[in-house]
Amino acid sequence: MNLDLIPNIKYTSSNNFFLLAGPCAIESEEMAMLIAEKIVAITNRLEIPFVFKGSFKKANRSRLDSFTGIGDEKALEILQKVSQKFNVPTVTDIHSVSDAVMAAKYVDVLQIPAFLVRQTDLVVSAAKTGKVINLKKGQFMSPESMQHAVTKVIESGNEQVMITDRGTMFGYQDMVVDFRGIPTMKQFAPTVLDVTHSLQQPNQTSGVTGGRPDMIGTIARAGIAAGVDGIFIETHFDPSQAKSDGANMLDIQYLEKLLSDLVAIRKTINKIGL
Repeated sequence: MNLDLIPNIKYTSSNNFFLLAGPCAIESEEMAMLIAEKIVAITNRLEIPFVFKGSFKKANRSRLDSFTGIGDEKALEILQKVSQKFNVPTVTDIHSVSDAVMAAKYVDVLQIPAFLVRQTDLVVSAAKTGKVINLKKGQFMSPESMQHAVTKVIESGNEQVMITDRGTMFGYQDMVVDFRGIPTMKQFAPTVLDVTHSLQQPNQTSGVTGGRPDMIGTIARAGIAAGVDGIFIETHFDPSQAKSDGANMLDIQYLEKLLSDLVAIRKTINKIGL
């Protein structure tokens, strides 16, 4: 994947990692704009290539009464407005072939959710839109097996593909990041570490996924040291009030300090040539 081919991406010559960040879901236009404005300001100061992330709908929910979105077209239009206002690329996740065609009209990167990354029709339809494709590694998949998902995209005529690790199931109610998988997956495509979903604690009896946001810094710093190309972070001004995945999101007040630390680690890694 050539990072420079992502529309409106900045600072690609900075030798920094790239960042996919934003709220879990688009809850309102005001919320999306405020979060985007904050992240854009931080990434401009630190010269980090940035892609704004927001789900236009949440299809994978434990309970029927869980928040799923504010309306597909409405949320996608907000993502488009974020891109236009701040001159940044955007990414959203898709769940069906029809989603791929619809979302491609509004965003620059299409993300395949971890639970769906083996779904050939979905991966191929996303690839054929010509958009950059972000493949989330299934929690149930080995790093080696992700080469087949990458191959599906490439053989569909699209070489703009990346992989995002979001942890591996550890028992029924926890996730673990196996950093040995980073260099393995980098053989197939640029590799991103999702430092918030990797700290989920799924399958709670309440039907609401838990998390360990206190460990976000630990996982992120370890990921940069392990050589990831990018970092994925979901963030919010008040995670406790977020309509989706609040239990594992980063409070945005801590984002700049975390990213500054990661930039410093990246500079050290670049110096010693790891």
